Amino acid sequence: MWQAVAAVAAAAAVTAGVLAYGGSGGGGGRDDAKQAAAPAADGLRHTTVLVSPGGCGHGWVRPHTGTQAFDLRNTGAAAAEVYLTDPRTGQVYGEVDGLAPGTTRPMVVDLGSGTYAFKCLAEDADAVTGPSVVVPGHAPRGPAALPVSGHDLIPPALAYQKWIGARMNDLVAGAVKLDADITGGDLAAARRDWLAAHLVYERMGAAYGTFGDADGRINGTAARAGGAVDDPGFTGFHRIEYGLWRGASAASLRGAAARLVSDTKALRASWAQARMDPADLGLRAHEILENTQQFELTGRTDYGSGTSLATARANLDGTREVLAELHALLVPRDPQLPQLEAALDRTQRDLDDRHRGGSWTPLGALSHDQRQRINADVGDLLERLAPVATIFDVRRTA
Repeated sequence: MWQAVAAVAAAAAVTAGVLAYGGSGGGGGRDDAKQAAAPAADGLRHTTVLVSPGGCGHGWVRPHTGTQAFDLRNTGAAAAEVYLTDPRTGQVYGEVDGLAPGTTRPMVVDLGSGTYAFKCLAEDADAVTGPSVVVPGHAPRGPAALPVSGHDLIPPALAYQKWIGARMNDLVAGAVKLDADITGGDLAAARRDWLAAHLVYERMGAAYGTFGDADGRINGTAARAGGAVDDPGFTGFHRIEYGLWRGASAASLRGAAARLVSDTKALRASWAQARMDPADLGLRAHEILENTQQFELTGRTDYGSGTSLATARANLDGTREVLAELHALLVPRDPQLPQLEAALDRTQRDLDDRHRGGSWTPLGALSHDQRQRINADVGDLLERLAPVATIFDVRRTA
C-alpha cells in the first residue's frame, strides 16, 4: 500500500502551494551579486543573492512586490539550506534545500509588502540571518509557513501512537471473531465480520509505515491471477476476502483465518516498543487518501467484497484522526484550514450516501455521475491536504 511513498512526498510538496521552492540545480551565477533585478527569458525579474556564512542575503538591494526569482549563489564551502523569512515571526516564504557550493539555483516567490530576510543554514554550522529588507507598498503577502521542529511534533506523535494502541484490542477481537465464524462454518457471518475487522485496520492509516512487514502479512495484496492468489505469501484480510466472496469452503479458509489472528496479536504485542517518526505525521495525512485514490477508488484492492467505498470511508476517518492530533499546530499555520475541513465533510457525505440498508454500493454499481462526484471530492481533498505535508516538513531553525 505504501509503495508510492516517495512519489507522494514529491506530489505533496509540489501541490501544496504553501511555500515557494527552488528549481533544479544549475551552474555558477553572475559575477555581480548586487546586480539589480531585471526581466529574464522566463518573464520574471531576477536578483542574484549570495549564500555564505559571511554574506547571507547580500545582493538584494532593489526590493519590489510581485512574482520574482532570487538566484541563490552558494559562495560558501558547504551545502546549505536557504529560507526567505519574516525576521520577526520566523515565517518562511520560500526555501531551497541542498544548495551545493559553487552552484546557483532559483527561488521563485510572490512577495507582498513587508520586511524579509534570507536565512542561510550551511551543513555543520549555525544558522546565519542576512540583512532585513523592506519591500515597500501595501501589497498583501503571499503564503507562508511557520517552521515546525521535531520537538513540536513529539506530543502529537505520542498521542497518535496511544490512539493506535487503543485500536489494537479491537483489531485482535475482530480477527478472533472472524476466525470463529470460519471455524464454525458460518460464512455469512464471516463476510459480515470480515468487513468490520478490516475497517478497524484501515482506520489506522498513518501507522502502516511503523507496522513494517506486519502490514504485508495482515493487509497485503496479490495479482488476481490464479497462481498469485494461491501463493502462500498472500495472507491476511484480502486472502480471506478472496475466498469468502468466491465460494471457497470454510475448511479451506481456516488456515488463513488462524494466521490472521496470530499476526494481529503479534502486531499488538510489538506496538508498545514501536516508535513512529514524528516527522511522518504531516505526510501521512496526505498519503492515506493518496492511496485511497490510487487503490480503493480504482478497485485494485477489491478481492470480491465490493466494499472499496467502505474502506475509503475508513481511510477518511484515519485522516481525520491524524489531523486532530496536529490541529493545535495546524491552526496558526494553515489559513485554509476551514476549507480543508469543509472538503473533509463533503467527501464524507458523498461516501455515506453510498451506504444504505447496512450495505455499501460496489464501485461497479455507481452511476457515472456518482463516481465522478466521489473522484472529484477526493481529488479536491488531496489538493487541500498537500499543504499539510509541506507545513509539517521539519525545518532547521538554528
